[in-house]
Amino acid sequence: MRDIETELRPILLHGRGVVGGVAEGEALVTRETISGWGGVNAMTGTVIESRHELKGTSFAGKVLVFPGAKGSSGWSGVFHTARLAGTAPLAMVFTTMTTKVALGCVVMRVPSVVDLDRDPFALIESGDRVRVDGDAGTVTIWKRER
Repeated sequence: MRDIETELRPILLHGRGVVGGVAEGEALVTRETISGWGGVNAMTGTVIESRHELKGTSFAGKVLVFPGAKGSSGWSGVFHTARLAGTAPLAMVFTTMTTKVALGCVVMRVPSVVDLDRDPFALIESGDRVRVDGDAGTVTIWKRER
């Protein structure tokens, strides 16, 4: 039997805001880091890295939940181009802070949160509705119906 009260209650995570603002949308989750230069088609927001679990999937208009960035300093340039092309994520939630991902968040100007009090990969699945509040440093999750 399903507990309706539990299903309606959102899950709230607390962390540290990287870029302020608030955005809400559908989550796209990967447990793999993302390479900017050579790993993403900025014009479509599609992951093109040959061995990546999201290969062929676009993060455009989604809340991207991922561990962080890998590769060269070209990461911020590629994600800045995605913003200019209108294919950037709505927001980002990640677990490992690096200068690459921090600069990427800033040039995309999307709400971003890191250093969460619980593991986002244990709680967020692709398709869940997620609200990222970079000002408050919170992530709210509403589980999708199964």
